[in-house]
Amino acid sequence: MTKGPIVIVDDDKDDQEIYMEAIRGLGIDNEFRMFDGGQDVLDYLLTTEEQPFIILSDVNMPQMSGLDLKKKIQEDPYLVSKGIPFVFVSTSTSAISVRHAHALSVQGYFQKPYGIDELTAMLRTVFTYWELCKHINNT
Repeated sequence: MTKGPIVIVDDDKDDQEIYMEAIRGLGIDNEFRMFDGGQDVLDYLLTTEEQPFIILSDVNMPQMSGLDLKKKIQEDPYLVSKGIPFVFVSTSTSAISVRHAHALSVQGYFQKPYGIDELTAMLRTVFTYWELCKHINNT
C-alpha cells in the first residue's frame, strides 16, 4: 500500500469508526487522520510535513461542506502541489452534487454503502486503483 496517512473527513464518529474497521479488514496498516470538518483538515494539510495517501470526505457537513473543502484545496497552489487524491463518499448523490464535485476535479464520488461488507469492497477498489495509478504520492 502507498505510504502516508489516510485522511477521513466525516462529522459522524460512527462512520469514522466503520471506515477504520473496513480499512483494517483489508489489511491496510496506514495511519489515520480523522477530522469532523473541513477547516481542521485545511489546518492540518497546510501545516503537516506528512504526505497523505488519500482524502476520503463526506459531502454534507456543518460549517464547511466537503464541496467547499475541495474548492479551498483546489484554490491553494501549495495544496494542489501535494497531489493528494480526493474522493467523496457520501449518502448525498444528487446530480448537482456529483457535477459540482467533478467540476472541482475530484478523483471519485461514491455513494456511501449501508453495510461494512459493501464499504470494504468499495474501499478495496479505491485503494487498489490509487496504489497502482502513477501520481505524485507514489512516483
